[in-house]
Amino acid sequence: MSEIYLMGMIADRGIQKKLSAFFKTFDIHVVYLTMASGTASSSTLDYFGLEATEKLACFSMLTMENWKRVKKGLYETLRIDVPGRGIAFLIPVSSVGGRRALQYLTAGQDLVIEEESTLKNTEYELLVAIANAGYTEMVIDAARSAQAPGGTVIHARGTGAEQAKRFLGILLAEEKEMIFIVVRSGQKNAIMKAIMDEAGVDSPAGSVVFSLPVTSTAGLRVVEPDEEA
Repeated sequence: MSEIYLMGMIADRGIQKKLSAFFKTFDIHVVYLTMASGTASSSTLDYFGLEATEKLACFSMLTMENWKRVKKGLYETLRIDVPGRGIAFLIPVSSVGGRRALQYLTAGQDLVIEEESTLKNTEYELLVAIANAGYTEMVIDAARSAQAPGGTVIHARGTGAEQAKRFLGILLAEEKEMIFIVVRSGQKNAIMKAIMDEAGVDSPAGSVVFSLPVTSTAGLRVVEPDEEA
């Protein structure tokens, strides 16, 4: 299978319109955006000649082949090397909940689908479920039915309605909720299946789910199976 990554990008809110055109240029049609705030001190802002710390956080899936093109474009078109303009980073994706969801999230990019690619030897994984706004409880209830712990939710706006119609056979609302749940690697498949079965693309939640490897944690306590008993 083609190597799939989650690209995260933190950018100045002022380039939001440029970003939309930029993503389309590189065949990235499904993007999740949310507002954020920077933490730079006033002295740092003054030093770089910046006037605000309002940021835009963007998340999208892409192949390694496409990342090489995107990275070049970030420097040449968006001038991301200019201080304060933004940063972009990649996180490897270990699995995606279903072939339709994978095709939807990577719509427009060349993708070879074979066996699931998994990063080995990670004790924990971060599950990310993206659902229509207002259906967070449906996703959380489904995850808890498979013994998942609680999660964290952020509000976002999504793009890619045409791709949703094509690959998922449904129209998705623009307003989204992103639910983050850290689980033990051994629990991942059961929890992802529960979300797909009870709150997946064929449900009102219309959610897609994927997992990211977690290489280290601090302050996280997950109940062991024998403790539950």
